Amino acid sequence: MSSPIPFKRKLTAVLAAGAVTFTLAACSGSSSSADSDTVVWSTWGTPEELTRFEEFNDEFMKRHPEIKVDLQPVASYGDYHSKLLAQLTSRTAPDVFYIGDDKIGQFVDADVLLPLTDLMESGESKTKPDDFFPGLFGAAQVEDEIYAAPNDANPDVLWYDKVALEAAGITEDPAELAEQGTWTTDVYLDMNAKLAAAGLTGSLFWNYWATHYSWISAQGGTPFDESGEFIGNADAATIAATETLGENFQDGTFVVADSLPEGAGADSLFVSHKAGFFSQGRYTIGTVKSAGEEASYDIVRWPTPDGEAAPTGVATSYLAINGQSRNTDAAFTFWTEFLSAEGQTFRLQGGGNAVPSIKGADDVVLEDNYPAHAQTFLDMRDIGFEDHPTVAAVPGLSTDISDLMLALYEGKSDAQATLDAIADLIATKSGK
Repeated sequence: MSSPIPFKRKLTAVLAAGAVTFTLAACSGSSSSADSDTVVWSTWGTPEELTRFEEFNDEFMKRHPEIKVDLQPVASYGDYHSKLLAQLTSRTAPDVFYIGDDKIGQFVDADVLLPLTDLMESGESKTKPDDFFPGLFGAAQVEDEIYAAPNDANPDVLWYDKVALEAAGITEDPAELAEQGTWTTDVYLDMNAKLAAAGLTGSLFWNYWATHYSWISAQGGTPFDESGEFIGNADAATIAATETLGENFQDGTFVVADSLPEGAGADSLFVSHKAGFFSQGRYTIGTVKSAGEEASYDIVRWPTPDGEAAPTGVATSYLAINGQSRNTDAAFTFWTEFLSAEGQTFRLQGGGNAVPSIKGADDVVLEDNYPAHAQTFLDMRDIGFEDHPTVAAVPGLSTDISDLMLALYEGKSDAQATLDAIADLIATKSGK
């Protein structure tokens, strides 16, 4: 095992909540763990998730009595990354830690993470690079070097409400159409028009990267070229797809879930049968089951012009190892077992809220046979993608792009002007 990597340069990290500048001197690494047999790790999460993590820790320590594992959770995602950056500055950061997909690029760029490719390919690894679905690495991979791996995944499927569809006079089942290869954009938009005519919301979407790029990709658009340059403002299919998005949001057929008032939010709207479609991940199972309405819902992939499946967005979080850690052997043992097929099965079984990011753990998604077309989660993950590395590598850029898209959705801009503004923004902030 190689020794801890030195920090070679000053690091500047800009968070959505503000700018935080920190400097780390070039010297050998250190860790929050004084005991070389202790692995300290950190994440955010719900009480239920944190309980499952503690259960994983207990099982891990039974297998490895020589290693003590200490979980240090942070309650709020909003506070998590700023605290982690402060810990890195003071050399008290955990050995292993989660990173959000909207932050991973800045951590990779800052040289604070242990390079993992050689370790993943070693004999001690339970997580070879090829075990993961390649579209999920996103900005965590730079050329051939991997700096973090996805903990699990959540493809943004289209949940649909059978009761709402029936109320709008829709007799066709979207998932069955997808199986027949006839789940086309025209069919989907026609269903949305019927829902709107019946006084219902057609589709609910969150205003973030997976909505924009999933729709564009599903409609055959190419927003980025192979070099990472944004070319969507000159790509005819991207422009046409963006125009369709804008038109449907502007006339109220599509609704921005983020804009709904407290107490009458998107989940409430959906489980009360007032919307036909809702783009969300596997965690929605808990929402519909808690409402006692699970029989009314199923899932389908995004529609395409020809009815064939297309790559769409998959949200992830990442697990990384501190480049300062003095415990790289123990840290990697924990890291690789946490992310392994067995580790993900343990964490996600029994009603888990995500989809495995690694091969060999798919049974956890299918174990309850819910929703009826649960295989769709896996199919979409297999060909899906994370936020484009050009964007994910720049703190705040993805949010800024979503702000421009929101102006389109609110009728304050048109598709061409929006895409031109996005192109300028990306070129200015990323240099591409």
